[in-house]
Amino acid sequence: MTSESNPQDLTPRLVPAPIGTPPAGRPVSGARKTLAGELRQQLADEIVRGVLPPGAALDETEIARRFQVSRTPVREAIRQLAASGLIESRAHRGSIVARPSNEQLIGMFEAMAELEALCAKIAAERMTSPERAALEAVHEELRLLVRYGNPQRYHEINEAFHSTIYSGAHNDYLAQLTQAPRVRVRPFRRAQFRNLGRLAKSHTEHDLILAAILRGDREGAGRAMRDHIMTVREEYEAYAHSI
Repeated sequence: MTSESNPQDLTPRLVPAPIGTPPAGRPVSGARKTLAGELRQQLADEIVRGVLPPGAALDETEIARRFQVSRTPVREAIRQLAASGLIESRAHRGSIVARPSNEQLIGMFEAMAELEALCAKIAAERMTSPERAALEAVHEELRLLVRYGNPQRYHEINEAFHSTIYSGAHNDYLAQLTQAPRVRVRPFRRAQFRNLGRLAKSHTEHDLILAAILRGDREGAGRAMRDHIMTVREEYEAYAHSI
């Protein structure tokens, strides 16, 4: 599957499995954690696409039935979604979808753009040679994923690209601050990879960030990163209008 041939279908569907039976060699607790993560990703995607509209109730029993799992990973997935702000948990009344307004979403992207730009600026000055080599390796992996048209895997490795820059800034407090808005808008960032040709454009934007960091260009790295994040916001808006 390529992003060009089927841009609307990014999220793999969960494959039904016997409840409480982890894959061979994996502890039950680890399996539940992984399943909860898959459920969180699936539900977040449905929220962004409007399948679960703002105000929609999230019934644990119904979700468990739909995905053929127990309620334990469902509760954990809902807890994670509440922590990210995508849903609102109400005492004794269950949880509902709490999609942010357009103004709130723009504000979160603006904050993330400035924080990531600062990370890129500092990384351009502080990244060690091994860290720069690691960033180049991640960038190359993303290039191959563009070629093979794998948007789901691209999203995952894209997270590694940005995290490598956070680490390269050698400022743990800044990294923590930057992660907060990034986690909050993750479903929206992920959704924009459905746009036709977006993977190649994203990689080109990364080219500019990487080149600036490798040459130690603090201002150039910050500018390239800020432009990249604001483009992500624009791409999400284009995706939202398309659906």
